[in-house]
Amino acid sequence: MEKLISYPISVVYYFCFVGCLIFFHPIQWICFNFFGYQAHKKSVDYLNFCLEKCSLLIGTWFQFRNINYIPNKVPVIFVANHQSMYDIIGIIWHLRRFHAKFVSKKELGRGIPSVSYNLRHGGSVLIDRKDPKQAISAIKELGQYIEKHQRSAVIFPEGTRSKDGTPKRFSENGIKILCKYAPSAVVVPISINNSWKMVKFGLFPMGLGNRVEFLVHEPITIKDYPFEELMIKIEKTITQSIHK
Repeated sequence: MEKLISYPISVVYYFCFVGCLIFFHPIQWICFNFFGYQAHKKSVDYLNFCLEKCSLLIGTWFQFRNINYIPNKVPVIFVANHQSMYDIIGIIWHLRRFHAKFVSKKELGRGIPSVSYNLRHGGSVLIDRKDPKQAISAIKELGQYIEKHQRSAVIFPEGTRSKDGTPKRFSENGIKILCKYAPSAVVVPISINNSWKMVKFGLFPMGLGNRVEFLVHEPITIKDYPFEELMIKIEKTITQSIHK
C-alpha cells in the first residue's frame, strides 16, 4: 500500500528535487566565478537546505544529534556508514560550519546538475576506484587541504551504500591516508540510520514517512591511538549505534 500511495507523491517530490538542482546550478557558477569560495559554499549550503526540505513532501525529516560534540578550529575527519545519497544532503547542511569535503567516486563529477559542479569546484576529491594510485594521491591532497585550512573531510569507509541498513566491512585505506596527512585532526564518527528506507523501493517511488537520524559520537584524537586501534574504535562506535 505504501508503494502504491508513494507513486503520485514521488512525482511531486522529484519535480521539486530536480528543480532545486537545476535552479541552483547557475547560482553556483555565478558565485564561484565572480565571488569566490565563500559565496559558492553558501549557495551549496542553501541548495542542500532546500533539498532537505523537499523530503517533507514524502513525510521524511532529518535529525542531527550531538553536534555540540564536534570541536572548532581543528581539522575534522567525519567517518560515517553510508545508506543513501541523502546522507550527503544532511551532512552538508547540518555540518555546514565545518566546511565538509567529500571523498566521492569520479562518476559523480559529471552529468548531475549542481552536484557534479560542487564536487569539481567545492574542494571535494573524485577518485577512480580502478586506479589506486590516483585515489591515494587525491585523498592525500584532501588530508593536506583540511590540515592547512582547518576544515573537514567526510569519508564513507564501506565504499558503497548499504541497501538494507546493515553495515558493510569498513575499509581502512582512505581513513589511514587522511590521518597521515592531517595529523592534527580529530576523527568524529557518525552513525546514520533510516536513510536507506527512503530508497527501499529503488529510486522510484520513494519510501514514505521516515526519520533519518545522524548520531554524532565523541571525537577521537588521532595521535592518542595506534592506527589499528583507532580503526577498530571507529568501526565499533559507528556500527553499535546502527538500528537494524
